[in-house]
Amino acid sequence: MRVGILTISDLGAVGQRADTSGDAILDWAAERGYEVVVRSIVADETDRIAGKLARWADSNEVDVVLTTGGTGLTERDVTPEATAAILEREAEGIAEAIRAASGPGFPRAWLSRGRAGTRGKTLIVNLPGSTNGVNEGLAVLAQFLDHAVDLLRGADTGHQAPETASHG
Repeated sequence: MRVGILTISDLGAVGQRADTSGDAILDWAAERGYEVVVRSIVADETDRIAGKLARWADSNEVDVVLTTGGTGLTERDVTPEATAAILEREAEGIAEAIRAASGPGFPRAWLSRGRAGTRGKTLIVNLPGSTNGVNEGLAVLAQFLDHAVDLLRGADTGHQAPETASHG
């Protein structure tokens, strides 16, 4: 699987903050044998975020783009809006699952506005900006990410066509 990592951080974009959440994604991808083909840090600017996401997805060089940061309630948190602007199809269940996994132990996770969806054959998922939030989100994604990417690639996943499915 080919992964892109986009960190959204005003301070990170100017070198004033270490990208620990992006590093967590990088480590997770390596542990799973995924190839990180592109990684970048951008400021919390809608046009920069949307532009980078669209270019990466449209390049067909990444299967999944994981973003970190910019999903909260502050005025500068624009990652969900930038993501929505370039998605072709939403995958609300993914974002809901990430919040549901973190919310019970960390109630502020419910304030995250992260989104998920597809553009072409690329899955895009917004993760929180904190390293802990990223790790919890990645644990959720580990349960189904391979299958989701297989579906987007058109791979035979063993699903029967509706007209031939047995009902029992």
